[in-house]
Amino acid sequence: MILCLIVGMMLSGCIDEFDADIPTEDSDLLVVEGTIYSERMNVFTLSYTQPINSSSAPRMVMGAKVSVRGTDGSEYVAQQTDGNYSTYIGPLDPDVEYYLHIETDGDVYESEPQKPLRTEKITDVRGVQDTPESNIDVLITPDAPFEPGKANYYSWTYDETWEVHSDYRTTVRYDIEQMKAVIDAYQFPWRGWKDATSTTIMVGASSNYEDQRIRRLKIYDIGYYNEERMYYRYSGLVHQRSISKAEYEYELARRQASSEMGGLFTPQPSSLPTNIRCLTSQKHVIGFVGCALNTSEYRFFLDAEDYAIHTPVKEDARQWFTNPEDWLCRQLIEKGLFLCEWFTSGTDGSLQTAWAYEEQLDVRYKGAYIEEPDFWSLTENVSY
Repeated sequence: MILCLIVGMMLSGCIDEFDADIPTEDSDLLVVEGTIYSERMNVFTLSYTQPINSSSAPRMVMGAKVSVRGTDGSEYVAQQTDGNYSTYIGPLDPDVEYYLHIETDGDVYESEPQKPLRTEKITDVRGVQDTPESNIDVLITPDAPFEPGKANYYSWTYDETWEVHSDYRTTVRYDIEQMKAVIDAYQFPWRGWKDATSTTIMVGASSNYEDQRIRRLKIYDIGYYNEERMYYRYSGLVHQRSISKAEYEYELARRQASSEMGGLFTPQPSSLPTNIRCLTSQKHVIGFVGCALNTSEYRFFLDAEDYAIHTPVKEDARQWFTNPEDWLCRQLIEKGLFLCEWFTSGTDGSLQTAWAYEEQLDVRYKGAYIEEPDFWSLTENVSY
């Protein structure tokens, strides 16, 4: 077990969004982000590096000519929106090499031509909590590799969706004309959902796995302590893409440059490996353009009841009144309060009422949306 953990730590990588400080002499280098994908909209972001200690936002490249080209003569011209250049690409030919072509500031840049890589499906993604006081590790197992005789490299990103509830739920409403509570279960939406997209890229290699197949590799974790994402139900959608060894090494080097900038033995960003070259000058480029024939996805679900999740204990913040008269109920409504509870209790049959504000009853105040996602009704994980 210890050996597996060590291997997992060696093979996994969480790549932070790259925003490294660049020495003055290395400023204004072209930074290229994006991947050539089959049968989808392709987006490439072009920007310039910033000098050391710069606090300004990255300067985007405007007015460039960008296209994806194939060695068969095909070309897909990208349209510009700010610093993003987008183009839809149909089915890629697995026997053709594709590359990104950029013309800007009088220079021409091209990525190394490469054939699109096939990506295996994902066999399993699961959440594992080793102890009641540990985070939930998300572990992935790709399908058997297409080429088990050599090392396989992957990158992963993920999207998250989780269920959110309002602080309180009410199924009643105070009717001023009848001077009593009436059933109204749909007055406020109490159940909603939130989404998030990962800002990191995880990479892994199969070098030390049997049959060159990665098994149960940790790609990220979810907190167990006061973590809203795990209060009720959580779903993750993992995206898997096969990458080349060169792109894998680029991502590892980018991680080191990003997390250890300024260290004595840290490589400068201008020395990062790249597959993009300037054809008209000696200018260096930062970035790596991969090429994918397909990507694989896996949607999984985690239920709070299956894990030890610490949820905060909150005092009842509603306002309680016993045997309120009609004038008091009207006054509470005028103050913006809404009826939550209306029941008799005790031997004397006294009327107990609780009142709360709209932001305590409407889940949308927590930043949630109330349209249930199409996939939320699924009861099993799904591989795409």
